[in-house]
Amino acid sequence: MDEKTAELRDIFIEATGSDTVTEQQSESRGSLADVDDPEAVRERVRGIVATMRERYAFDTDLGDDALVALVVGFFDGDSDADLAVELDASPEAVRTARFDLHLVRDADREFPFDADRFDSLLVDGADDETIAETLEVPVEVVSECRPVAEADIRSSRANYRFRDDFAELLTDDDLSNRLAEDARRDGLREATEDIETDVSL
Repeated sequence: MDEKTAELRDIFIEATGSDTVTEQQSESRGSLADVDDPEAVRERVRGIVATMRERYAFDTDLGDDALVALVVGFFDGDSDADLAVELDASPEAVRTARFDLHLVRDADREFPFDADRFDSLLVDGADDETIAETLEVPVEVVSECRPVAEADIRSSRANYRFRDDFAELLTDDDLSNRLAEDARRDGLREATEDIETDVSL
């Protein structure tokens, strides 16, 4: 702990009379930082996915195994089309799952209207028709953009905790590449086994 951190910690303890929160935060961050085993990382990703599924009402029909593969692929730079092929799902299904997991791409946020105003209307509970009239855009545009903004709003309300945890686990290039290669090998092996089963029948 450096001098500045120690000073801030002392101020916190003096103000609250407790260092419990500081200790818990330290333990939480450290528990994600010291992992270099791909399988262990995959299990941690699975744990985050499970926590999110318990906390939020997911719209996706994909199971946790598929969602883990999606998270790994997302941070490996795979497009929705790539992920759709890997998961045997439609790009729309991948998009829905990404938003459930707070994984929004910059390209998703290219709205044809003022994003801050849009967010305010959503937070106020406005329906698509009201938003469309206010922003002077077609209702279909609002319906397309709503899931993007709502995912960002959910993420911000959680202090970007889940996306940050995913990123902390998967932004090491070597580790991400190994995970992606393992996932692709697993998919290839399953496909091969299916072919062998068909031939034997």
